Amino acid sequence: MSQSAYTIRLDSDLKKRFDTLCEGFGMSASTAFNVFVRAVVRKRKIPFEIEMSEKDESFEKGRQAFLEIRRQAEEGRFPDLTLEEINEEIRLAREGK
Repeated sequence: MSQSAYTIRLDSDLKKRFDTLCEGFGMSASTAFNVFVRAVVRKRKIPFEIEMSEKDESFEKGRQAFLEIRRQAEEGRFPDLTLEEINEEIRLAREGK
């Protein structure tokens, strides 16, 4: 079986911590990545749940700002509002302004 290589970039501290954990598991980082890739291919999905923390306030603030602008637009309050202006409002809401 032929081999191929991946090159990935990680935060240096994260890499050290990952390498230490892999050593504790009795495997190299390369073996750990192979285990992960095989699980993804076998199950045809990421073998763990990926989700955003409910505590991500900036996302929620932006979402709420978007929904409010959308509601106001549906009421006809912003008939001439451009997409750029909507995006700017969302940006400002995320910054808390």
